[in-house]
Amino acid sequence: MAFLLHTVEGGRIPAWEYLPCGAIQPQVGLALTMTNGNLAIASGTTAPSYISMREEAAAVAAGTIIPVVRVLDSIVFETTFSAAATAVKVGDKVTISSDGTQVTATKTGGVAEVVWMEGTTSGSKVRVRFPGVAAAATSAG
Repeated sequence: MAFLLHTVEGGRIPAWEYLPCGAIQPQVGLALTMTNGNLAIASGTTAPSYISMREEAAAVAAGTIIPVVRVLDSIVFETTFSAAATAVKVGDKVTISSDGTQVTATKTGGVAEVVWMEGTTSGSKVRVRFPGVAAAATSAG
């Protein structure tokens, strides 16, 4: 799966930004964070600041410019659970999978706030937002 734009408060279309990435394989919906001047995969307790809007068949060279959208409080993303989420409820915060494309069922250190769930099995659709990320991304900027 991937972090796909589901809803944006006010119906605004997020602007694309073009930023350098590390030696990663970009894919649409990949959660990213800025590390040492390059985009890197966001996972675990690291909240994403950006979501990739580019798809590549293989890893790109470090410094390659890719299109991304900035993660804002007003954006709800749809993805899937990477594991059974029987203990997760709407309002809980969960972590991001190691590949940066899904959320886990782990609540300790969670960064993705669950706002809707289709179910609790692995692979079930879930909608999340990342509260407080926009301010951090702007100040790190």
